[in-house]
Amino acid sequence: MKLLLDQELPRSAAALLRATELDADHVGDRGYAAASDAAILALAEAEGRVVVTLDADFHTLLALAGATAPPVIRIRIEGLRAEALLHLIQTVLAQTSAELTLGAVVTVQEGRLRLRRLPLTP
Repeated sequence: MKLLLDQELPRSAAALLRATELDADHVGDRGYAAASDAAILALAEAEGRVVVTLDADFHTLLALAGATAPPVIRIRIEGLRAEALLHLIQTVLAQTSAELTLGAVVTVQEGRLRLRRLPLTP
């Protein structure tokens, strides 16, 4: 699974994910630190990556566009350090990788995952 971590997530988490043999990049390392959410979605889609973010706007943009890609994992737990984020992402991927591959958005809260297939509809 190829991941693209959004700006508000620790850059060091991408390195930890790569150490576990996941293909993970951080937008800041790709020159997208100040990029719009739409530009980040376009990059992720072009490269077949799953966006990992704290930002609800990604879900909104996908819904408004009726998009079927890219998949997004939205984490609704703030203040996670890199190692905690690593373990959380590993858990989420273990439970949802098949759905993410087919096109889905996942919302992660303390003790809860919500999965919706793309395209998002009201």
